[in-house]
Amino acid sequence: MASAVKDSRSGYGPLLRTPGAWTFLLPGFLARQPFAMLTIGIVLLVQSTTGSYGTAGAVSATTGVAMALFAPQSGKLADRFGQRAVLIPGVLAHVAGVVALIILALAHAPLWALLAVAVPTGASTPQVGPMVRARWAARLGGSPLMPTAAAFESVTDEFTFVVGPVLATALCTGVHPAAGLVAEAVLTLAGGLLFAVQRRSQPAVHRSQAGDRPRVSALSVPGVRVLIVAFLGIGAVFGGMQVSLTAFTQHIGQPGINGVLYGIFAGGNMLAGIACGALAWKVGPRRRLLVAYGLLALATTPLWAVTAVPLLGAVGLVVGLCIAPALITGYTLVESLVPAAARTEAFTWLTGAVALGQAAAATSSGQLADRFGPSMGFLVPLAGTALALTVLLALRAHLLPRSSTVAAGAPADGAEAPVPTLSEDRERELARA
Repeated sequence: MASAVKDSRSGYGPLLRTPGAWTFLLPGFLARQPFAMLTIGIVLLVQSTTGSYGTAGAVSATTGVAMALFAPQSGKLADRFGQRAVLIPGVLAHVAGVVALIILALAHAPLWALLAVAVPTGASTPQVGPMVRARWAARLGGSPLMPTAAAFESVTDEFTFVVGPVLATALCTGVHPAAGLVAEAVLTLAGGLLFAVQRRSQPAVHRSQAGDRPRVSALSVPGVRVLIVAFLGIGAVFGGMQVSLTAFTQHIGQPGINGVLYGIFAGGNMLAGIACGALAWKVGPRRRLLVAYGLLALATTPLWAVTAVPLLGAVGLVVGLCIAPALITGYTLVESLVPAAARTEAFTWLTGAVALGQAAAATSSGQLADRFGPSMGFLVPLAGTALALTVLLALRAHLLPRSSTVAAGAPADGAEAPVPTLSEDRERELARA
């Protein structure tokens, strides 16, 4: 593997000229497309076969919970044994789970059977996004290009959330209720295996040797735990929007515009992500996260009261514009908070937190939509972001970067080094910008 790139420049041009980047970017782009199709594909298939948004949300939520719980374990194994060793069996297991879920749903199997299959389906979801981010961190090290890489990955993720839900909705409503999940399985198999064979760009394997200090878990870093809460709130926005938009468009008799409305929401996120990566920030990442998250919570406030489709699209666009800065800054903070040997695990914790928040929001929004009407489901994004913002403000001291000595190798007990002074922290943030 090539050594870390030390580039004093910022912006997308220098980032995309990083040696070896395209060998994992293109396969990674293909392999992460199914991630955005899974939840909406499950919701549309199960709702079609059962007639209940609550049941569809429960199955989707079970998949998300399993993904959230098992993703960090996948990250740990990837840090220890390499990404390829984890990805190939995971891809095969996930495809088998999706196929089984489709068969059971079409056979009108009982809820317990759908939930039982949803667990391994979610648990085996390939964590391609965190693996790509880990490859960027290995390539760039402490380069000022790291925030740009985080923004680029957020844009890539959000592009999949523009294309994925629209594609899944079109297939499920225009071809067959199971067509969205069939496409998800095919893309997972092709993209996942293609990404797995790119061995030269994967991060170095961190195997323990005799006499080494015990391996530190990313979860032992307080800042990571704070970011997990923040990403749970972001997941609540994604899950709440998916289910609530589906219920709303069904309620007004226009199910075909569901993918369009969600695409507008995700498109706002993508546009904001592009802007974030192009800017040379003078404000430190911790402050950016707090400001962006406050704006996100504020933007979700009017969702539940909107009844007109054009206005709902406009509000959804604003919500999307507010997500990207918070998401990108959270991922950027990982490089300064977590030792290199645990970064894949840290990224999977954050990705898993989004999935868990999405799952909980899908269940809650589905229940609210069934009982009180589709608009009530939009209260879930507001509640999730408001609670997460409260935690962020209370525990913001844990988001200060670790000292350079800890970044090189954390103590055995996982304790953080002394928090740097404000002037040192400010100097480090300016250097990173």
